Amino acid sequence: MPTVAGIDSSTQSCKVVVRDAETGDLLREGRSRHPDGTEIDPEHWWRALDEAVEDAGGLDDVDAVSVGAQQHGAVLLDESGEVVRPALLWNDGRSARAALDLTEELGGPAAWAEQAGSVLVASFTITKLRWVAEHEAQVRDRTRRVCLPHDWLTWRLAGAGSAPLTTDRGDASGTGYFSPATGEYRPDLLERAFGARPELPRVLGPAEAAGEAAGPHARGAVLGPGTGDNMAAALGVGARVGDVVVSIGTSGVVSVVSERPTADPTGAVAGFADATGRFLPLVCTLNAARVLDAAARLLGVDHAELSRLALQAPEGSDGLVLVPYLEGERTPVRPDSTGALHGLTLRSSTPAHLARAAVEGLLCGLADGLDALVDQGVEIGRVLLVGGGARSEAVRALAPAVLGRPVVVPEPGEYVADGAARQAAWTLLGGAEAPEWSLRPWATVEGAPTPHVRERYAEARDLTVPTR
Repeated sequence: MPTVAGIDSSTQSCKVVVRDAETGDLLREGRSRHPDGTEIDPEHWWRALDEAVEDAGGLDDVDAVSVGAQQHGAVLLDESGEVVRPALLWNDGRSARAALDLTEELGGPAAWAEQAGSVLVASFTITKLRWVAEHEAQVRDRTRRVCLPHDWLTWRLAGAGSAPLTTDRGDASGTGYFSPATGEYRPDLLERAFGARPELPRVLGPAEAAGEAAGPHARGAVLGPGTGDNMAAALGVGARVGDVVVSIGTSGVVSVVSERPTADPTGAVAGFADATGRFLPLVCTLNAARVLDAAARLLGVDHAELSRLALQAPEGSDGLVLVPYLEGERTPVRPDSTGALHGLTLRSSTPAHLARAAVEGLLCGLADGLDALVDQGVEIGRVLLVGGGARSEAVRALAPAVLGRPVVVPEPGEYVADGAARQAAWTLLGGAEAPEWSLRPWATVEGAPTPHVRERYAEARDLTVPTR
């Protein structure tokens, strides 16, 4: 019975799952925490992987392993392969000015959408490199290779040293110096940002092996190409062409598996590639599950009580609207904005109204993302609701009404790690497509659309003040 391991190295933690390569049956799993922060020494990822592997009972018996990891992070290596500085992560906003400068230098948002598939925001790797070039010239001068978090972890699993750096087109498509449409790097854009052309990882095919594990974990196992977390999640949930994955985690993500690339000059839709050879147009918000955390904290309740309160209030909360820009926002681009509460009256001044406004505000932001995908003309089919926020009873109940479509809710799981494991099985077993796994039951939730809730939110979403 061949077995495979999938690794999810996310912003907050590391998860490992071990599954039967042919059926997908879960055999064991483990996890560990990552330190907080928006920059991190990659060695913390490696130590967390050690702990998660130990918690999972080791990987000595697995036949293949793949890594899914947070997108965009900039890992800079010197000539000997040593890390030059802590990796700048996707949520590090110091490169916001660099994103604006690069956008202007190339001729505006439409030029970036056409040439790199996406309009730049501070999360993209290329903006981190511009910030380093402008503020840490000595770091830039020492840098010989640039890679992403999943690239670095795969390289470490391969024994580092003389092992080649590799990546996949899904994760590469979030750098800003790769064209998803052509499947090729844009070294000219890299040099524009960084003032140099460091070595980049070789881009592997969807099931092309990155070599064999030569480090302490899974020695001799086949290494899959790995991918970014959003691409791995789509693979893990079994998304097919036209399937929209709405993920409510630290960030909110609305993505769709597509047969064709997109190039949205408004910047709402990032034109990513996926992990199967197709494309993954994606909208990302900064504020998702933590909106529920904040509302529960304000009301002094747990999440179960927050849901109960929200479902007590009328749809639309009697006009009360929460604009959930609690950490600024990426879509729409509001990096310095704050959250806001509008329409407060004596009638709506109740815990139930506030709870409902929080859930509806979160969902309205994601519904705007779904509209942006529709505007790109991509095929839209099922809507799959996943992520920690999808465990909220109120979120599940209200999502069909706000999104205006029935919602399929898979049983909660580690979809990024599962997607990495499925990719590992594909690399091990071969075939034109990833193996078909039936991982968990799904439920379909329906509800009458409530367009007036979206209309009221639209009246309020731009009425915010900046941080001081």
